[in-house]
Amino acid sequence: MDHIASLPIFIDDLYPILQQPVRVHATQEVIDLLERDVFNWNVYPRFSDLKNDYGPVMEYVPIPLGREFPVGHLKIVAVPVNHIVPTIGLIVRDGTKSVAFSSDTAETDEFWRVVNEIKQLDALLIEASFPDEMAKLAELSRHFTPASLNKELGKLTHNGMDILAVHLKPSYRDKIIKQLDALHIPNLNVMEPGKTYSW
Repeated sequence: MDHIASLPIFIDDLYPILQQPVRVHATQEVIDLLERDVFNWNVYPRFSDLKNDYGPVMEYVPIPLGREFPVGHLKIVAVPVNHIVPTIGLIVRDGTKSVAFSSDTAETDEFWRVVNEIKQLDALLIEASFPDEMAKLAELSRHFTPASLNKELGKLTHNGMDILAVHLKPSYRDKIIKQLDALHIPNLNVMEPGKTYSW
């Protein structure tokens, strides 16, 4: 449920006043799963079929895999990663800077192939969900610990970029930070909530 957050409740609450449809950007595989498992008339209405007084209340915007597409002034590439449910990492470029975001993932290869082909990488945001002593749960749920993240970063051929650990489970945040610090990975920091980052 953390992958779709409060999307069904959000649309349900705003249904009568939405003057434009809520646009759900997702891969076709995720769209199909949302229609089958969430917006299926059993869990929630199929909002993509419904209209209020202003028009449609929800629409899907399919995003391609492995092919650059525009979002505003940005160029984005979506790359499949290894997670328990269909998940993508993102490479985001504005013409001068490039940032890669792994999303939730465990060991993966296609993401690193695409990242390593980028001429210049300015930042990498990568998950570190569980402390090392929870490696079995991390493996089963397809997440990283500091130790498995350290191993995975061996696939990265870029140097000198900012590396920001994200998706730390709040209950284990302090322990994960200590374990990440102990690795002495150059330019690795934990992303701080509320802080603005720019590259």
